Amino acid sequence: MQFLPYKVFMFVFAALVSGAWTSDFARADSHSPSIRIVGLGDSLMAGYQIGRDEAFPAQLQKALQDIGVPATVENAGVSGDTSSGGLARLEWSLGTNPLNMVIVELGANDALRGIPVDVTKANLEKIVGALKAKNATVLLTGMLAPPNMGEDYGKQFDVIYPELAAKDDIALYPFFLDGVAAQPKLNLADGIHPTPEGVAVIVERILPKVVKTLVEAGHCGTVEAPVCDAAVFN
Repeated sequence: MQFLPYKVFMFVFAALVSGAWTSDFARADSHSPSIRIVGLGDSLMAGYQIGRDEAFPAQLQKALQDIGVPATVENAGVSGDTSSGGLARLEWSLGTNPLNMVIVELGANDALRGIPVDVTKANLEKIVGALKAKNATVLLTGMLAPPNMGEDYGKQFDVIYPELAAKDDIALYPFFLDGVAAQPKLNLADGIHPTPEGVAVIVERILPKVVKTLVEAGHCGTVEAPVCDAAVFN
């Protein structure tokens, strides 16, 4: 009988005990819909302090299926994760099943901790490079640095996402929390994490970009999903 390496075992054990590990990739099987999407991110992806079926991946999956796009959206969000953490667990988070798209939502914790911008940028570049090597379509979601980090840090951090998207020719959703940030009624008491209603706003706003990206990547060409038409979302 083979045993997991000690470090791997402790990571799995800690994640299970804390409830931080929320990836659903192990649940995917041969009966899943045609389009497989993985949401790689931090607590904003994981659904901090809200129900699993209220988190971004679950709400996005429902929204896609409601408009006829046969997709599963798996939750590979880990609360507290930085870009370094996302990079370290990338292979494990993706699993081994065929993959169409990865929505990358990382960097908020880097900014909150004041991690050097070049470190965050390098990590995201490596994540995108690894995903492209797997022929996975990437939708990069941007983040904005909090004002308390200072103007210089903010200017350097905020351009990471558009610059990376342009350099690697990948889809970009400029600000993941668009329409929700600084809206008290759409956030928990901490003023940072969205409520289920806040997540619904995020999903509503990002949905056209998700579908258009799927269409442009050719992932809707072999399934009966009439709404997978780029013209609908131009």
